[in-house]
Amino acid sequence: MGPETTPPIQNGGKINKIMALNFLMGAAGVYLWWSVYRALPDFASWLTYGLLPIKQGSHLGSSVEFFLYDTPKVMMLLFLVVFGVGILRSFFTPEKTRAFLSGKSEFAGNILAALLGIVTPFCSCSAVPLFIGFVTAGVPLGVTFSFLIAAPMVNEIALGLLYGLLGWKVAAIYMGTGLFIAISAGWIIGRLKLEGHIEDWVTQTDAPAINMEEEKLTWNDRIVYGWDAVKEIIGKVWIYVILGIAVGAGIHGFVPEGIMASIMGKDSWWSVPLSVLIGIPMYSNAAGIIPVVEALLGKGAALGTVLAFMMSVIALSLPEMVILRKVLKPKLIAVFIGVVACGILSVGYLFNMII
Repeated sequence: MGPETTPPIQNGGKINKIMALNFLMGAAGVYLWWSVYRALPDFASWLTYGLLPIKQGSHLGSSVEFFLYDTPKVMMLLFLVVFGVGILRSFFTPEKTRAFLSGKSEFAGNILAALLGIVTPFCSCSAVPLFIGFVTAGVPLGVTFSFLIAAPMVNEIALGLLYGLLGWKVAAIYMGTGLFIAISAGWIIGRLKLEGHIEDWVTQTDAPAINMEEEKLTWNDRIVYGWDAVKEIIGKVWIYVILGIAVGAGIHGFVPEGIMASIMGKDSWWSVPLSVLIGIPMYSNAAGIIPVVEALLGKGAALGTVLAFMMSVIALSLPEMVILRKVLKPKLIAVFIGVVACGILSVGYLFNMII
């Protein structure tokens, strides 16, 4: 007599019950998240002026209220965005991305690479292994750069936080201009034929094997993937978020609006290149710099100037250039900085003129 087996109908019923339970728990979680999120302004005001002995309307009070409001707000938005995109990322892997881009023609490849950069896991520390994997797999140099520019600059965390803090128009403008810079800069670098300025040891590295076997993941697996993404990413960026909010709180409370408008306003031609030069030596990610952007815009800084500042911090940071020096010769790094900086300056001047 063979072993007993569970009839398929019973297995299907169990799966449906689990899915229904997950759906109910998810709906309850979203409702709780939204209820807490809506209560944050009143809670921050009560903490600042009710619990703490701070005078309402003072510079200190304005800064403290900004910090106590933005800290939980940004962390809650970050949690939601990272969890949702973590589930989305379970459908992508760096290996699949590399295989998909391998052999693609330029321009079409630049567009696809920039779009894939939005949803593909990436950080500065992974720039070197990703670059090696792409180049040795036959992905054109310009296409590789389109991905490396878009992934840190136009990622889902930046777009989600910009949407939550500043609205869909600013998020859409940032996404459109960021993709434009990634696509055009990658295409230009590809046209310059600078493959000879990759470090020799990179081109001599054997192409890694690409395993395209589809991994079977259930929705429970993907939810776990989302939770793991939350723990990994927020665990890495929370300190930058707190520091960024602290800087933004100081600007919000103590910097007069007229001073910020005169330094980063649209009427000063030098404000855009100055913001780029200030941004390059800084090291932060999108989650850490966006609270500063929020405070700058609130104090009268021009949108184009602020976008240029944010893009330079994320896409042209000095630490990332040091990391890329391991695989690129100085001339190619200089070309990369020059092309991307020109794109960022163009975006800054364009939006200062039209908005």
